Amino acid sequence: MDTKKIFSTKQFVELALLVAVILLMAFTPVGYIRTLGLEITLIVVPVTVGAVTLGPFAGAILGAAFGLTSFIQCFGMSSIGTALLGINPVFTFLVCVVSRVLMGWLTGLIYQGIKRMKRFSGISVAAANLAGPLLNTFFFMGSLTLFFYQTEYIQGFAESLGAANALAFVAAFVGVNGLIEAGVCFVVGSAVSKTLQEVLKSG
Repeated sequence: MDTKKIFSTKQFVELALLVAVILLMAFTPVGYIRTLGLEITLIVVPVTVGAVTLGPFAGAILGAAFGLTSFIQCFGMSSIGTALLGINPVFTFLVCVVSRVLMGWLTGLIYQGIKRMKRFSGISVAAANLAGPLLNTFFFMGSLTLFFYQTEYIQGFAESLGAANALAFVAAFVGVNGLIEAGVCFVVGSAVSKTLQEVLKSG
C-alpha cells in the first residue's frame, strides 16, 4: 500500500511526529502513571488524536506503535508484562499489540461515523477521544481475561482483589485508573485533535 496516496506530505509528517511522541512517552515516565494495579496509559492520547485527524488507517498504525512499545516493556520493564511473557509470549503479544491496533482503527471509524451524522457531528471529536481510552481498556482487559484469567498468576491477582469471577476481576483491576485514563484522554485529546484539524485545514 502506497502511503503517499493515503496521506498528504503534511499528514505524513503529523503521523511521523505522533509515532515519535508515542516512542518518547513509552520510554520515559510521561507515558505511564504506575500504580499498584493497572497502569494509567497516557499513550492513548496520541493514538486517538491521530485516528481523529488522519483516519482509521493512521489510528491502526499508531495503535501498532503503542502496542509494540507495550510489548517491549514486557522484557523486564513491566513486572506484570514480564510475568505474562513468561507464561505465554504469543498471547502476551496479542494482548499488547493486537488490542491497540483494533483500538486505534475503531476510534478512527467511530469519529468518521459520527461526523457523517449531521445531528451529532459537533461532538464527533469529543466522542472519539472518549471512545479511544474506553476501547483500549475494553480490548486490553478483554484479551487479558480471555487468554490469562485461568492462569495461576492472574488467579492470584483475582484472589487478592476479592474477585469471584472474571467480570468482578476486570472491574476491580481497572477501577479508578480506567476512569482517570478516559478523563485525561477525553480532555487533552479533544483539545489537541481540534487544534491539529485546524492546522491541517490551513495547509
